[in-house]
Amino acid sequence: MTQTSERSAHVADAAPDAGLAAERVRWSVGGRLILDDVDVTAPPAAVTGLLGPNGTGKSTLLRLVAGVQRPDGGRVSLAGAAGAEDLLAMPRRRRARMLAFVEQDAATELPVTVLDAVLLGRTPHRSLLAGPTDDDQALARAALDRVGALALSARDVTTLSGGERQRVHMARALAQAPRVLLLDEPTNHLDVAAQLATMRLVRELTVEGVTVLAALHDLSLAAATCDHAVVLAPGDAGHVVAAGPVDEVLVPAVIDPVYGVRTTVLRHPRTGRPVLTFEEA
Repeated sequence: MTQTSERSAHVADAAPDAGLAAERVRWSVGGRLILDDVDVTAPPAAVTGLLGPNGTGKSTLLRLVAGVQRPDGGRVSLAGAAGAEDLLAMPRRRRARMLAFVEQDAATELPVTVLDAVLLGRTPHRSLLAGPTDDDQALARAALDRVGALALSARDVTTLSGGERQRVHMARALAQAPRVLLLDEPTNHLDVAAQLATMRLVRELTVEGVTVLAALHDLSLAAATCDHAVVLAPGDAGHVVAAGPVDEVLVPAVIDPVYGVRTTVLRHPRTGRPVLTFEEA
């Protein structure tokens, strides 16, 4: 299967009208409230940046949306032409066909090859006892090629650098062929060129109908690549202070009180996208 046919298979699995909505999500640990009635909407076939200072619960929210942890309250739904479906009520395998999650610094000490690690993304699409098919192998290799890591196929995952592992985890998610992709700091460990390539790939996925919700630390990168933004602010618990199109959310009135900086918004001369610069408050 060629890279072109892999992309076609991905589009077939990813309906272009699948938006994500988390409503009144709450979570606490040890009696401390971490997320307080958080509402997050990721419009279909777009990149939504989940932003906020450290400690506002971005990673926790993604884990709750993915079903890795159960929220104390709230609902997470996938909204499409057929209506809204409760993601957290789905059987795990069915949810894994709908949603893929690339965690920050996801590590494994298991001695598996890169190709075998990526093939794990095909598990929800075959019967429990079946091994990888020829199509699975082709899809996994195409996913590795797409993230620029095909040459790593035979390497042991435990021998990879942090940036190489990040690419492999992204390839596993691509092989999963999800309708929704959750990313926790997808550019972590990557150099500038690799960061730009990763976000270009993320934007390509939205053209193919995939809905992306990505926790990002870099506001400038979010301004350059996201369609929508959701900003979490610290307090007694993380809560949403602004949400909407990037041009309306990444503005000094929102950023300055949340991050404790003074922001100037410029315009990129070629793209017209906002360019953010910061000074100490």
